[in-house]
Amino acid sequence: MMSDQVVRAAAAVLGEPLGNPVDLGGSDRSAVVRCARLDGGGSVVVKAYPQTAAGRRGFAAEAAGLAFCALDDVGPGAFAPRVLGVDREVPLVVMSYLPGPDSPGAPSLADLLLGPSASAAASTWLDWAVACGRLAAVSVGRQEDFTRLRAGYGAHEDWGGRVRGIVLSAADLVAPLGMAAPAGLEADLADAVTVLDSGYQVFSPGDICPDNNLITADGVRFVDFESAGFHSVFLDAAYLRMPFSSCWCVLRMPAWLTAAGEKAYRAEVAAVFGDLKSDAVWEAGLLRAMAAWTLHAMSYLLDRAVRSEESMNEPVAAAPGRRQLLRYRWQMLADALSAADEMPALRELMSGLLAATEHWQAPGLPLYPALRRT
Repeated sequence: MMSDQVVRAAAAVLGEPLGNPVDLGGSDRSAVVRCARLDGGGSVVVKAYPQTAAGRRGFAAEAAGLAFCALDDVGPGAFAPRVLGVDREVPLVVMSYLPGPDSPGAPSLADLLLGPSASAAASTWLDWAVACGRLAAVSVGRQEDFTRLRAGYGAHEDWGGRVRGIVLSAADLVAPLGMAAPAGLEADLADAVTVLDSGYQVFSPGDICPDNNLITADGVRFVDFESAGFHSVFLDAAYLRMPFSSCWCVLRMPAWLTAAGEKAYRAEVAAVFGDLKSDAVWEAGLLRAMAAWTLHAMSYLLDRAVRSEESMNEPVAAAPGRRQLLRYRWQMLADALSAADEMPALRELMSGLLAATEHWQAPGLPLYPALRRT
């Protein structure tokens, strides 16, 4: 996707020449390159999106999300790269380049969790949790601002409606395994989706996976806003407990470290939503968010996992397999539902999934490599 034409378009947006593009990876949803500023020195990052409906939705969310983070009373530069220019036609966004504290390229939280240093991984996990919580907290009451910004780029997506549909159709999701829905499942699913309408709405980059950030000299900065918007605080809080609800980079953490990260995030958001200091409110919301994310993952993983076990990220040796990850999610949700004594039909569904896939013989998830000696 990243052609000379796109680099020229980015240069036109800035009004200065760019060159020496370096591919930063991107995905099938976008292409990302670092370009040198040939006149003034330094670098910028260019992110371009395909000319498809999905590409335009991703562009609209990204441009609006970055613009939201640049609002004076949100914290320009405190949470994300600065937007330097936007081209609605390509479409593309040009943003500031964020170097690392010790090298030209900043690592992500995923890099540190998969790396050799337990202390670096643990401290960055806590820093990341605080950054997530602070961005959420500072956004409270600002939904109209984001809606206004998003309207300027068009291509609105009803993300919550899509997730609601997936959760409510969970009985269909298990069809590849030939399973029947337990009695009472419909009511439990209706209970689970209430988390989407929670009154505790906060701004989120949307996909806060551990590889969608950079650890810079100035702290954690989020870099993927293709799903940015307002949603329930519990959906992001679940990323800390599960962990990383929609990511490939999912392994285990020591329980004390998981709890410390969740506590750090909760302290930030409870400062603006006092009700979240209540364990009853917090646990009920998190349980439903975990259920929603677990069922959401089944919508894009289960049919492929039934066919075969494959890595969630082939180039990364430590990445889990699809079967391995799904069984981990099912067991975790089954245990949480059992401990809370809630949603018995959904708990039965999770137990049934585990029983139906026991022949997969998928190993349990190990700890992240950096944390295996803590």
